[in-house]
Amino acid sequence: MSVFEVELISMETVKPSSPTPDHFRRYHLSFLDQISPPIFVPLIFFYEKPDKDEDAISNHLKKSLSDTLTRFYPLAGRIKENLFIDCNDGGIPYVQAKVNCELSKIMEKPNPVQHNKLLPLKIDEVNDLLLAVQVNIFDCGGIAVAICISHKVGDGLSYFIFANSWAATARGDAYIKSPRFDSAELFPPKNISGFAPTTGITKEEVVTKRFVFSSSIIAELRDKYSNKANAENPTRPTRVEALSAFIWTRFMESTQSNADLQKKLYTILHAVNLRTRTDPPLPEYSFGNIYRVAIAAPRLEKGQECYKIINQMRDAIRNVNVDYVKQLAESDEHLSFIKEAAAKFNQGIWISLSFTSFCRFPVYEVDFGWGKPIRFGSARLTFNHLVTLFDTRTGDGIEAWINLKPEDMAKFEADKEFLSYVQSSPGENDA
Repeated sequence: MSVFEVELISMETVKPSSPTPDHFRRYHLSFLDQISPPIFVPLIFFYEKPDKDEDAISNHLKKSLSDTLTRFYPLAGRIKENLFIDCNDGGIPYVQAKVNCELSKIMEKPNPVQHNKLLPLKIDEVNDLLLAVQVNIFDCGGIAVAICISHKVGDGLSYFIFANSWAATARGDAYIKSPRFDSAELFPPKNISGFAPTTGITKEEVVTKRFVFSSSIIAELRDKYSNKANAENPTRPTRVEALSAFIWTRFMESTQSNADLQKKLYTILHAVNLRTRTDPPLPEYSFGNIYRVAIAAPRLEKGQECYKIINQMRDAIRNVNVDYVKQLAESDEHLSFIKEAAAKFNQGIWISLSFTSFCRFPVYEVDFGWGKPIRFGSARLTFNHLVTLFDTRTGDGIEAWINLKPEDMAKFEADKEFLSYVQSSPGENDA
């Protein structure tokens, strides 16, 4: 287990290098922004020691961040009443800290809980901020850049639109795409009274553990969940489909009682990017919460072929189509649905295991001018029953960061079938 301490060196506010024009001062939240949870999305990029001293590194990052905020002006503003952002150039917290260990120690045994020390703020202490950054310097000179973006303003793809734009600015790239801020035109804001965006955020203890699945294991899972009815042309699931089906199955088998199976609704949730599902499709640099979740409710039946779970997941994702997106924008049907779902969740009769995949995202392209990250990770989150998937650095394996209550994690980790597929031992993930 990697345990370390972090010492705060400095804290300041970085503002846009150019003032935001008056006609851009009010940025309206979209309906999908309004219903998104008020938490930070925390991701951390680890780098080997650059050929610069600490002051030069910090000045370089702050200058390029200031220039980037001119293009991403809403992030330097303040959110107001879950309705709009006052783009007042108030700036973002920029923290510099010292870590009392070698970067190699974290590389050997990453610990999600310890990663929270590398963040500028607690994940659920967003308040009216949209962005915060902490630059951590290790004893060896290695660096961890933690970027926290409020989920109220953007989804996972938006996160990397910003991160890679900042990195490109730091490198001095000649051409940098500007983000497109028009999500409120696509999904106009609504009166969401009766729905709490904080639904799902918990103050109870949640354990986060990291499990690594090698490329060979994932290939084995893909074969396990394939539909072999047509022997000459079997239907094979993707890496993410196969791994999420496996994790969900083992979660159900190890943590849920037979009595509960008769009384509760169990679902798999997958975050789905809507940019490619609009008519016409949106540019990839469209910024905002332009995603929804596909919901499948597989039944665990004795003798059921594994591929049927994949089919149900695919059907749910296929239903997030052009008509679905149009309904999101034009009616209150989705709002009514999430109100009903939130009520069932609060009553404990709807149990979901949610999957967010960053696989194939450009996570290892965030190069500030001293090389690409040697590791990438997150931290302990404030959601139960959440699984976040990341590519390993080589791109062929997958890391699963799983959030469960302590008693469920103990059962999950004791599941022999689950552990037989895991590359890294549970001891490497101790909280």
